Amino acid sequence: MGDNRIIKDELMGRNVTIKECTDPNWINKSGKIIDETKNTFLIEIENQYKRIAKNTAIFEFEYDRKKTIV
Repeated sequence: MGDNRIIKDELMGRNVTIKECTDPNWINKSGKIIDETKNTFLIEIENQYKRIAKNTAIFEFEYDRKKTIV
């Protein structure tokens, strides 16, 4: 489902798009990852901070000049 190398790479500071989410208000929102824990991302989206559980969404990153879904 994508490039598995990104899972082990540093994600803070990367841009991300939420492709699917249990909260439909956040689908297709894009922002920058500000913080990461084992189970969550803190994403700055439209000057707001949203902490989102990793297991509730599918994320798209640009990695090695390709779109990668995680």
